[in-house]
Amino acid sequence: MNVRESWLLFALGSAFFAALTALFGKLGVAGINSNLATFIRTIVILLVTAAILSLRGEWAKPGALSFNSWLFLVLSGIATGLSWLCYYRALQLGPVSKVAPIDKLSVALAIVLGLTLLGEKPSLPVLIGGGLIVAGSVVIAFG
Repeated sequence: MNVRESWLLFALGSAFFAALTALFGKLGVAGINSNLATFIRTIVILLVTAAILSLRGEWAKPGALSFNSWLFLVLSGIATGLSWLCYYRALQLGPVSKVAPIDKLSVALAIVLGLTLLGEKPSLPVLIGGGLIVAGSVVIAFG
């Protein structure tokens, strides 16, 4: 297995950095408007991503992308922005130990969307894992 191409390695990196996002976000929204905090975060993400694209020489002409790529990337960007706005407001109002796990209900929702809209085939581990995520979120939210 090529480590640089392993989806699992990148998924674990995503989880690690998402955990840091929750911690740093909670500390960062203290005393400022959560929408402004999201804006600042977005600028930083833009700059970091541009630097990575530049260092790796991966810039491409926007016209080379298909209409579907543009459409779904724009929709994904809108969904991400709305998610971040909600997330930062939730972090401002609640404890990170509850907000971050509840936010991860997105995993269970993504499983449902993948099965229903993308025609992915369910497996017992995926169904059990998704159910446990929902159960854990309920325990955290109402426990």
